[in-house]
Amino acid sequence: MNKAQASRAVHQPILSSKAKIAIIGGGVAGSTIALRFAELGLDTTLIEKGPSLVNGPPICHLHAGGNLYREICDQQCLTLLQQSIDTVKVYPHSVNIRPTLIALPKTDHGQPTDLLPRLKKLRARYADLVAEDVRNKVLGEPENYFRFYSRAELDVLLELPLPSVAQNDSDWLVAFAQNVDLESLKFPLLLVQEYGLSAFRFAAISNLAIDRLPSCHLKTSSQVIAITQQENCLGWQVSTQQQHSQVIEHNHYDYVINACGFKSGEIDDMVSAKRQRMVEFKAAYVAHWSKCQGLWPEVVFYGERGTPQGMAQLTPYPDGYFQLHGMTQDITLFDQGLVASCQKSAQPKLAQRFLEKIDKQWPEQLISNRTLGSIEHIAQFIPTFSSAEAAAKPLFGAQQIPGEDADLRAADVSFYGQHYARTEIVKASSALAAADAILKNLVDCGLIAEVELGKFLTEHYFPISQQCSSVEVTEKAIALAKQRDYPIALAKNL
Repeated sequence: MNKAQASRAVHQPILSSKAKIAIIGGGVAGSTIALRFAELGLDTTLIEKGPSLVNGPPICHLHAGGNLYREICDQQCLTLLQQSIDTVKVYPHSVNIRPTLIALPKTDHGQPTDLLPRLKKLRARYADLVAEDVRNKVLGEPENYFRFYSRAELDVLLELPLPSVAQNDSDWLVAFAQNVDLESLKFPLLLVQEYGLSAFRFAAISNLAIDRLPSCHLKTSSQVIAITQQENCLGWQVSTQQQHSQVIEHNHYDYVINACGFKSGEIDDMVSAKRQRMVEFKAAYVAHWSKCQGLWPEVVFYGERGTPQGMAQLTPYPDGYFQLHGMTQDITLFDQGLVASCQKSAQPKLAQRFLEKIDKQWPEQLISNRTLGSIEHIAQFIPTFSSAEAAAKPLFGAQQIPGEDADLRAADVSFYGQHYARTEIVKASSALAAADAILKNLVDCGLIAEVELGKFLTEHYFPISQQCSSVEVTEKAIALAKQRDYPIALAKNL
């Protein structure tokens, strides 16, 4: 008996419900919901058109407090803090533990201390959550949630040897101080406990755990081609077709969850569910900096979105590899890359050139130009980074944003009619909140007995998922990185 078979043998379902759930889309949201439901014993079918799970837009951090986005409201930040804490608790091996440094260039219109009122609210809320349950202390000590560094403190670090292991927060700033043009920045700098979230390790956990859960039936390389509501609204017939096959399969489900990400509108249109949403195509770039030395936090240089001075973001991985964002039209953002739905369709229509990038391949020259542009964007603050080179195709995809607010970051789920939900997460850490909301709706619909569910309505129960060891998660993540033609460094733990 192999390990997957052993896990299936010992798994004890919580629920006796006979309801059959279909989840369309195996990205972060769909995979998380499938795990949440199958761990409880719900009969769950996860339908994914790709060959494996979690292939969506690039994710690289938790958003534990929304500090990367100064334009969003405090309530969204508090929501993201709670959701990020929950995500770390459920997926501990997907997290790269290192802080994030936020710097304001002298060209920026704001001041570093503008963030202080929000930061104090977040620190206080984190302290309250830890006081409520010590298991919430996953972002370090609450009093150390953030810290400002003065220019004098950075100057002291200029003469220190580069540490190989971080013994304190300042150790994360030695390489930064010795490589960054400090004259270009406003002080103080902000260090916040915003950790990395590895897309490949997250995908690895999803693939490993779902394979071990007897209640979860995974259909990869499978496309939904039709959905029909049954008589008296008592469930749905979902028709699927396997890639490279002419055979169409029809199955009945009591409840359907649309977790198709930026293509959610296509499923909405199948069931005549109107919805206003936007879709934005984005990309991040992979660079290798062979001269990299020392420890690096994630570094964010604030800037005005969509301008040549847009935010520059440097996300570290082992062995000198970095993921790069630049919130300019020539780097991460794209001309006409943000589109909205219309009265005739719930699916926003991206231009064909974006769909070709998602479904096929990027032109080599475009990869080179945009990656080199992102390196130059970082090098305006870190001159030595100009020696970095393009290391892989971009990490790319499109994300949906429900409603009309392009700055929305904290969103989870909405419902239509009976027994139909659509996930609407913008950030990966919101996936658990979506799963919880749908679970409650299953209770409201009478498909699950609340008395049987009990504390697990609010408590995250992931015993099989959390059996995945760090070693096997790394092995699977590396295999996925190779399969998808990315450097294995992106799959390693820091």
